[in-house]
Amino acid sequence: MRAAPMPSRPETRFPRCEVELTSLDLRYEGCRLKQAAVEERLLASIAERGFDEALEGVEMDRRRVLLNGFKRHRCARKLRLGTVPYVSMGADPATGITALLKLSNDRGLSILEQAAFVDELHRACSLSVSAIAVELDRSKAWVSLRLGLLSEMSAVVREKLFAGAFPVYAYMYTLRPFMRINKGSVDEFVAAVSGRGLSVRDIERLARGFFHGGEALRAEIARGHLTMPLERLRAREATPADGCSEFESRMLRDLEWANQSMVRVRAKSEDQRLASLPFHAQAHLLTEGILSRADGFVAAVRRLHDRSGPA
Repeated sequence: MRAAPMPSRPETRFPRCEVELTSLDLRYEGCRLKQAAVEERLLASIAERGFDEALEGVEMDRRRVLLNGFKRHRCARKLRLGTVPYVSMGADPATGITALLKLSNDRGLSILEQAAFVDELHRACSLSVSAIAVELDRSKAWVSLRLGLLSEMSAVVREKLFAGAFPVYAYMYTLRPFMRINKGSVDEFVAAVSGRGLSVRDIERLARGFFHGGEALRAEIARGHLTMPLERLRAREATPADGCSEFESRMLRDLEWANQSMVRVRAKSEDQRLASLPFHAQAHLLTEGILSRADGFVAAVRRLHDRSGPA
């Protein structure tokens, strides 16, 4: 059954009220990313000025089920507040989640949080990909891409990402390409480096050492002994081989990666095993982005080739 259209701002339809903090059901807390630094700033702001925005949820089984405002809820607990401002977004999860996803830009939902709620609509609320696309005024490719993000993600990786122990950016752009090759190795790496306060750059260094640096380095990182591997990897970057600077070495690696990727994509693109709907939905979006940049990419490579001259 199609959910009723939701207003652009639920507060105009459902009045804000004060509710007991303990009356809120937190079953969807795992669909939202924890961000310690953001939460610390929010804690200071609430302690000084109170709540600027109400928490949002739905009424279900005589419980107020929270969908948005988990950071504010945790801050309220730390401040030992008895009540919080609250706005109802509807009377069932499908209606509330649909409203929240429609307002995802206003509510600051990341792509992983969107994916988690889309998965709830698909799995728990039994809505098809087509029905979700209609409800959200999105394409089926948009829905399939987000469902695909979670389906390729192991329980270990999801737990670390949503707990804020591993940076989402590092997963999306450094580790995700390895998920289809060896999920177990990615789990092992994420478990070893999560919660260590590492920068995205250091995680990228360690990932390069873990997946391409040999068995000894891989074993050391897997055991969580990260200080010495990081020092060696940084030293290797500071004293690059062949007389190239660190920036030049990275550029050479990027060119090598681009060359290898072109060969692989060309070889696999006609393979009949590329047949599933989720694959085609994601491939369509990715190829559209590649094609839109192809002319500029080829022109830049041609200019670099002409500047470099014969080796």
